[in-house]
Amino acid sequence: MAKKLQITLKRSLIGRPEPQRKTVKSLGLRKLHQTVEQQDNPAIRGMVAKVAHLVEVKEVDA
Repeated sequence: MAKKLQITLKRSLIGRPEPQRKTVKSLGLRKLHQTVEQQDNPAIRGMVAKVAHLVEVKEVDA
């Protein structure tokens, strides 16, 4: 069974460096407390690690 990640933006992007803003946008997040589901793969895991201080991640079975 394929795993997915539920990613929620918990901290504001105001005052954050541009690479972090672009990473959050590429994850599909636009608003505070918005939640998206992404496939669990190394690319997404790397993006989440880069902005781990801004997001909350839960693993779910798809």
